[in-house]
Amino acid sequence: MSNQSLIPSPSPTHTAARPSTAGEGTPASIQEINAVVKEASAWVPLLKSEIGKIIIGQQHLVDRLLIGLLAGGHILLEGLPGLAKTLAVKTLASAISTDFRRIQFTPDMLPADIIGTEIYNPRATGFEVKKGPIFASMILADEINRAPSKVQSALLEAMQEKQVTIGEESFTLPNLFLVLATQNPIEQEGTYPLPEAQVDRFMLKVVVDYPSRDEERLILDTVAHTDAIPPVRPVIGAEDVLAARRVVDTVYLDDRIKDYIVSLIFATREPENAGLDLKGYIETGASPRATINLKVTAKCIAFLQGRGYVIPDDIKACAPDVLRHRIRISYEAEAEGISSEDIVRQVLETVPVP
Repeated sequence: MSNQSLIPSPSPTHTAARPSTAGEGTPASIQEINAVVKEASAWVPLLKSEIGKIIIGQQHLVDRLLIGLLAGGHILLEGLPGLAKTLAVKTLASAISTDFRRIQFTPDMLPADIIGTEIYNPRATGFEVKKGPIFASMILADEINRAPSKVQSALLEAMQEKQVTIGEESFTLPNLFLVLATQNPIEQEGTYPLPEAQVDRFMLKVVVDYPSRDEERLILDTVAHTDAIPPVRPVIGAEDVLAARRVVDTVYLDDRIKDYIVSLIFATREPENAGLDLKGYIETGASPRATINLKVTAKCIAFLQGRGYVIPDDIKACAPDVLRHRIRISYEAEAEGISSEDIVRQVLETVPVP
């Protein structure tokens, strides 16, 4: 079925300048949504250009960081050292007028090093709260799997509920709160696997690979010294991001696309019903968070492309990053060298596209 059939026909009498408040299922608003999306996404090329001053290539990484920014979803970046994971996050933060904190995870960290703690004040003869670095809009959790589970779990409440509890008091985090975590492959020495509950709270897990040959040559020609990094100026503010998120919510999603998303998720839980012969390779399928995140990330991809509607290719583009860390493979799959990415690939190839 063509993508055009998934685009609603606009109403000839609809002349409003703003998207309809009736929600994503209002076909009559598609033309105005397109117009508003193009206007609201005008800052995207500026932001990409600013990031491009520092980051050469790695387009997939940059696009996924922007999706996380638009969706308000946390992102886990995995890759070998030296692939610009940390640099990409710091560059993104520098291009946005908001507060940013970097937390370097180490094996000797304590939860209080992240969220803060209560300190006794002898003058006031009582305890007062000293907030930790988690109280910022953008958090770089660098090498997050270098710290043990008790430290990693300190992020759970903040990532899911956008609040932090210290003692008997809870504190609300900023509206623009985003955790961008990096980790080295777990096979490396001195790393700890993240708790499954925390992994599921990351909207995307992005695997960062080596640059291409041409990109590597451009890096060689462009970077004269390791410390010769040009300055990055802020091109947008937190208000621009929050306004863009409201526009992303209005992007049109056809019912057939919604059914396609659900079919993909259920294929990871009940593969035999989807015609997949996976022979017990899947221990647990994707969670309902995956369903929600597929929808949101697809809308973000449409927004970044200046479109007011989602097409099946948007779902296919974001599915590996949404699903790779949510499918738990069995020991049999590991023994046969089958990864969660292989399973996602089979699911995308098997489930009919609307």
